[in-house]
Amino acid sequence: MTMTIDESIERILASYDKYGGINLEEANNFPSRKNVIDVLTDIQGLIFPGANAARVMDRTTLRFETGEAVYRIIAMLTREIKKALVYVVQDDNVESSHCFKLAEQTSRALVEEIPEIRRKVGLDVQAAYNGDPAARTTKEVAVSYPGLKAVFIYRVAHFLFKNGVPVIPRLMTEYAHSRTGIDINPGAEIGESFFIDHGTGVVIGETCVIGNNVKIYQGVTLGALSVKKELMDKKRHPTIEDNVTIYANATILGGSTVIGEGSTIGGNTWVTQSVPPHTVLTQGCRSDLA
Repeated sequence: MTMTIDESIERILASYDKYGGINLEEANNFPSRKNVIDVLTDIQGLIFPGANAARVMDRTTLRFETGEAVYRIIAMLTREIKKALVYVVQDDNVESSHCFKLAEQTSRALVEEIPEIRRKVGLDVQAAYNGDPAARTTKEVAVSYPGLKAVFIYRVAHFLFKNGVPVIPRLMTEYAHSRTGIDINPGAEIGESFFIDHGTGVVIGETCVIGNNVKIYQGVTLGALSVKKELMDKKRHPTIEDNVTIYANATILGGSTVIGEGSTIGGNTWVTQSVPPHTVLTQGCRSDLA
């Protein structure tokens, strides 16, 4: 017998209590994905001023527009970080005002960090330009390359992650994942001049460590071997040293796996053991570059 619409509504309401989830008062203290994305949009405007503006920016109003964006970022991000802190702690003894103070301090610290993030992203842009013969200008890279977008968002999210902000860093990198097909956990440690070419299907795990001047192609997985949940705080993902190139669809797994400096990992390879520096590794073949 077909249910009435009212009966269906009652069953849905009953499921809220039965199965839990982000319900009612919990939702009030859970960060808004839309607001987090709006913050990223404002930060992107400060990282690449004018690049995505609907109108031409004027230097005479640049200070005003920059200040407007900064105050907007601090206000909105403070509100969302406070929500995240209250939600995660879920302790009646923790005062909301204390969470607000911590949230505001972190938001202001991120704004202070923007010049440094710009420096790092500038090196990422240059690495993409140098590493891709199809790139005509660095500006083209900045506004159109999905790998650069994912890395820029990662660098913002990583700063918040390192400063103890829950939930929001993952919302940021999963937004980048949905837009670019590139999945970078905000906990990963990634050095300077990092270039992801093409990018679709790239996965970089939480405890991955990547050095400087590393270039990876589409479909690369820097992942973990299957481990138990209680090992979540252990290093589970590989270390990639400086000046390494990893070609398409290579899979590198394990927390003790180290890809030595200056090595090249060929496409479609499966790596679960360390590779010495200056090595070329392809399917069924390994050679020494030294």
